[in-house]
Amino acid sequence: MRSIWNGAISFGLVSIPIKLVNATESHSVSFRQIHTEDGGRIRYRKVCELEDREVAQAEIGKAYEDADGTMIPITDEDLAQLPIPTAKTIEIVAFVPADRIDPLQMDAAYYLSANGVPAAKPYTLLREALKRSQKVAIAKYALRGRERLGMLRVVDDVIAMHGLLWPDEIRVPEGVAPDTNVTVRDKELDLADALMDTLGEVDLADLHDDYREAVEEMITAKASGEHPATSPSPAPGAKVLDLMAALEKSVREAKESRGEEPDAKETDGTETGAKAEVRRISPRATPKQTPGKKSTSTATKKTTTAKKSQSQRQSESPASASASASAKKSTRTTKKTTATKSTTTAKKSPAKKATPRKRTA
Repeated sequence: MRSIWNGAISFGLVSIPIKLVNATESHSVSFRQIHTEDGGRIRYRKVCELEDREVAQAEIGKAYEDADGTMIPITDEDLAQLPIPTAKTIEIVAFVPADRIDPLQMDAAYYLSANGVPAAKPYTLLREALKRSQKVAIAKYALRGRERLGMLRVVDDVIAMHGLLWPDEIRVPEGVAPDTNVTVRDKELDLADALMDTLGEVDLADLHDDYREAVEEMITAKASGEHPATSPSPAPGAKVLDLMAALEKSVREAKESRGEEPDAKETDGTETGAKAEVRRISPRATPKQTPGKKSTSTATKKTTTAKKSQSQRQSESPASASASASAKKSTRTTKKTTATKSTTTAKKSPAKKATPRKRTA
């Protein structure tokens, strides 16, 4: 990798010669501007306003425009002679825990390479010290005409540096948060937690740029004279009227995408359009009252039978009535037998008293 800056790391009184190389690269597809009528290339030319002619890059320098429009030329020598220690040095000023750095401050990333054999020993010393302390180094350095803030940390066996924005370059998020009072229920938070658990973690190495791949395939197809493939437009989603319904469906679809079986309560609703769709559950069948009806009819039949038996006993002789009552007593259950005995005994007494009157007549 080609270095973009040469200097040294200042670690107290220890100086470590290093080379700065870019740690990242862009893979985005770049386009050119053309004239749509004939396909001619559109180019930007650097023209001097005073001479009205195009100038080469070697003739171009820097200048500061004053408030009245006056141009004050600034040369590279002027910048190199500035009385700042970070002109060619990455000066470490502190060591702090990594969680003290706000991710909003993160900027470009670089690798720091030891420049020469003598730099290997102090470079390794700083790397191992950073590993053991589990901290990051905060440093100041100058690059591309301005002093910058940086964070040094260890990546594998290399010291990496992240450019940081100055704290006053981070804008305060005023007026960004919702200005209305919103209450989130515990059940909604539980579903959100379930969705987060279902989605789980991901290895960032498995992620790739689908858009860039689609653009490259389209360019290849057009270059070969073929019609580029088009993907069907996604169906418009239903308007979400119920947050709980949307969360439940999200959990269900996330589980299905991972090959997991959703819970029974998650498969009740198949749409997320509205509350009515979520509550659309087939009602359970009402238990039949057949056993109760049978019990009632049985009791009625028993009552009728008892009445018939009573009338028969009144018309029969005492001997036949006693024989009939004894036969019925032997076939009944224990509880019913006890109840029937008391009833039969009570009804037999009037029958016995009525018999002598018939004989006297």
